[in-house]
Amino acid sequence: MPNNIQRAVQFLPFDALPGWKEALYEVEQKMGQKETTFAPVESKLVHLKKGDQIKVYYYDQLAYLELMGTIKKIDFVKKKLYIAQAIIDFEDIDQILCSA
Repeated sequence: MPNNIQRAVQFLPFDALPGWKEALYEVEQKMGQKETTFAPVESKLVHLKKGDQIKVYYYDQLAYLELMGTIKKIDFVKKKLYIAQAIIDFEDIDQILCSA
């Protein structure tokens, strides 16, 4: 007959999926409210043209996403960036990096 300590050990919680809590916490941190950007995006877009390769970090409803692709069109009237298969509003763009 096992003693009380050995018996209690069988009821201790264990991590069935190691790293799951950390991964979930990381996803929760990426999701959330849209932050306002103080750096004007349009000033960076003025120097770009159709066919340039860029990486864009932008807010899409619940989370910040990263997209890398070729610029199809920059519409300064409607304030939209057309890249790959996405259409991104200027106000949703957090950061733009040029691929060289």
